[in-house]
Amino acid sequence: MTQENKDVNKKTENKEADKKAENSADDQDIEKIRGEVEYDDSVIKKIIAVALDSVDGLLNVDGGFFSNTAKKISNNADDTAGIETEVGKKQVAIDMDVVVEFGKDIQEIFKNLKQVVAKEVKQMTGLEVIEVNLKVVDIKTKEEHEKDKETLQDKASEQADDAKKFVDEKREENADDKEEKDKEKEDEEKPRVE
Repeated sequence: MTQENKDVNKKTENKEADKKAENSADDQDIEKIRGEVEYDDSVIKKIIAVALDSVDGLLNVDGGFFSNTAKKISNNADDTAGIETEVGKKQVAIDMDVVVEFGKDIQEIFKNLKQVVAKEVKQMTGLEVIEVNLKVVDIKTKEEHEKDKETLQDKASEQADDAKKFVDEKREENADDKEEKDKEKEDEEKPRVE
């Protein structure tokens, strides 16, 4: 091996050694940094709400409507209503109130629900789900569920329309009052004698 080849090999070895030392220094520095990650209950509830969308036979989580066919949670509902969590540093406990589809095996739904929720929570947060309590508050057919969902959405739309109408009326009243006050002020500002 020529001196030139030896020099090139030595430079390459030195670069690799420097890179390894730099990487281990970076890893070492990261390990020395103190701190921890905490999760708010609402974050865990959202993870659960989205995960529940894939559980066949589950129609509703106490007001947080979702549809397995549409594969999305309704915008008109609180996605996490009916889900309660206790979040610790390493573990999570979950309580849920649900409506299931008539004719479906509730024990199978419960098993699937636990599996999906535990997997998603662990994957996203590293927390272990140690307890899941399910309270079945109602059983409905898909048709009943859709009808009820539409009725609630209609009511919400009606309430939104009523609120808009009320606000518009108040704005008009305030505008009329302002015009009247401006006219009174204008009359007061006119000189008595011209």
